[in-house]
Amino acid sequence: MPTEFTDMLSQFTQQEFLGNQVLDYLIALAIIILGLIIIRIVANVVLSRIKKWLRQTDASLDNSLIKIIERALIPILYLGIFYVALNGLTLHPILDRLLDGVWAIAFTVIAIRFVVSVIQYGLILYGIKANNPNIQPTLNSLVPAIRVVVWAIGFIFLLDNLNFNVSAMIASLGIGGIAIALASQGLLQDLFSYFSIVFDRPFELGDFIIVGDFIGTVEYIGIKTTRLKSLSGERLVISNTDLTGSRIRNYKHMQTRRIVFKLGVTYETRVEQLEKIPQIIQDIIEPIETITFDRAHFLAYGDFSLDYEVVYNVNSSDFAQYMDAQQQINLELKRRFEAEGIEFAYPTQVIYHNALGG
Repeated sequence: MPTEFTDMLSQFTQQEFLGNQVLDYLIALAIIILGLIIIRIVANVVLSRIKKWLRQTDASLDNSLIKIIERALIPILYLGIFYVALNGLTLHPILDRLLDGVWAIAFTVIAIRFVVSVIQYGLILYGIKANNPNIQPTLNSLVPAIRVVVWAIGFIFLLDNLNFNVSAMIASLGIGGIAIALASQGLLQDLFSYFSIVFDRPFELGDFIIVGDFIGTVEYIGIKTTRLKSLSGERLVISNTDLTGSRIRNYKHMQTRRIVFKLGVTYETRVEQLEKIPQIIQDIIEPIETITFDRAHFLAYGDFSLDYEVVYNVNSSDFAQYMDAQQQINLELKRRFEAEGIEFAYPTQVIYHNALGG
């Protein structure tokens, strides 16, 4: 009985259907079932361990990494199982070519999604490492451009795998491509400048900067232009190329502000008064908590004044705090000089008249 069953089973498995034995179909089916089981087990184990490992990290990182595995790596494993199983079968040439096209399209789509997800994950890590909340919106604005570039490259590879003559297609677009490149030259320069601003970070959102004759706070960093809000309130729109080609003064990281100012007194001021002036200035500046006195010296003989140079440091980058301190110093200087009988110099002209006697 067992021998007869074995013979019947052998005869059944050796029967051919559409160019393949039943045994070949059973092997392909077994590969698919076994592969699906293994993938599910491995996926559950790997995902559970990754989730456990990432519980101590940022939630956005956890979700992003899980999405990369679930939406990219696992579909590639499924695709590989079916490819291995069906590749062992002898198929009709038309069906074989059709499946090759399906494999190419499916693999390309999954691979593109995987690459885009990895780049997005890398941008998230870069934003966290930068430890700056202002840079994340800028990095997010990069994603659409990156996605377009990756899909374009993937589409070219797909056409090449489907035996399309990509070289001839690109060559046929040569003249049009040159015209488009020339027309978009300025836009491409701004785009590369945008990448330079994002990754080199000469300034960020909220920074107070000076670019040539323009002064303002950075409100928006776009692919083509950057917008500043000037001190007088209007919006300044500057191309990214102009920004990266200019000298930029960024006051965000300035911890102290060094102030140098001059004042002049009249030539009629007595020597005793001139000697007192540095000490008077020091006595005025030192009690102010927000600033640190450096020095005060009789600097030079001017055209109509005796000039002093005063240096102090404001212990803050706040411009309003500096102006408050300077105003307090100026008012106190006026008050003390009046008390000491010292006069500030102002442009004067002395005319000497020599009367000739007759």
